[in-house]
Amino acid sequence: MPRNCRRLRVLTWHVHGNYLYYLTQTPHDFYVVTKPGNPPGYAGKVGVLPWDDNVHEISADEVANAQFDVVLYQHKSHWETDREQLLSPAQQRMPRVYIEHDPPQEIPFQQMHWVEDPHTLLVHVTHFNRLMWDSGVTPTRVIEHGVVVPHNVRYSGELERGIVVVNHLAQRGRRLGADVFTEARTRVPLDLVGMDAERLGGIGEIGNLDLAAFSARYRFFFNPIRWTSLGLAIVEAMTIGMPIIGLATTELATVIRNGENGFIHTDVDALVDIMTSLLRNPAEARRLGEGARRTALERFHIDRFAQDWHDTLLQVTA
Repeated sequence: MPRNCRRLRVLTWHVHGNYLYYLTQTPHDFYVVTKPGNPPGYAGKVGVLPWDDNVHEISADEVANAQFDVVLYQHKSHWETDREQLLSPAQQRMPRVYIEHDPPQEIPFQQMHWVEDPHTLLVHVTHFNRLMWDSGVTPTRVIEHGVVVPHNVRYSGELERGIVVVNHLAQRGRRLGADVFTEARTRVPLDLVGMDAERLGGIGEIGNLDLAAFSARYRFFFNPIRWTSLGLAIVEAMTIGMPIIGLATTELATVIRNGENGFIHTDVDALVDIMTSLLRNPAEARRLGEGARRTALERFHIDRFAQDWHDTLLQVTA
């Protein structure tokens, strides 16, 4: 339980479901903006995630008349549009934080972040993201991921296949490594799960609460993504004790140590070789998976994540 607890009323939006669920493990009250029909960005407490009693829905037309302590933006449209259209002038001046979930999408090393406000704290979810964004005069902080997995789920690895977890991979193309996955799949047995996975011959979407147990049977987790943040699915797989194979790009290069908790490289041939080797050697896969779990518990424990967010919210509202 985070120390120095002073309960705050936090206004935010539903952008990434799992991230919002982990964020709400912080001991404050979170008010999530909704709109009729629950369109993207305004979904509220939908789905199967076990939302706690500290998560509340608030309709968009009620926001301006409600009382909050801090506003937690999570998307460009919420910052540029909702900030002026939904919030009262007094709420617009309240303590505010913007969570940036991704690295820059237009110019990898020179894109100016749109917040540009010395009175807003810009929180990046990886050090790589903060390095690549030009945040200008906006103060920044990094709060790395923290995850929760079912207590009774652990890696078993009996299935002689690898699993890939990416939503809309066909649509998102090279940035998310559709070509890398397609090439590797011709040489190694790989199953793709995620939204619209069927379009690339994959299995389809697996529910949030079922993914860990579903993945645990596979020999390894393969991440073909060139350019993104550190995926929560990777951290969740590590937490259950699963070895990670992937491209040595973005934040993953600081997480995976070859021969200790997985294997990363920029040469796809090298990745195929190690995946082939792990299919033949389940004991080695298990050893790497144990290393992955140690890394996850040391670096991505939910208690550390909740404490970091608790401290941050108290500081911006002080």
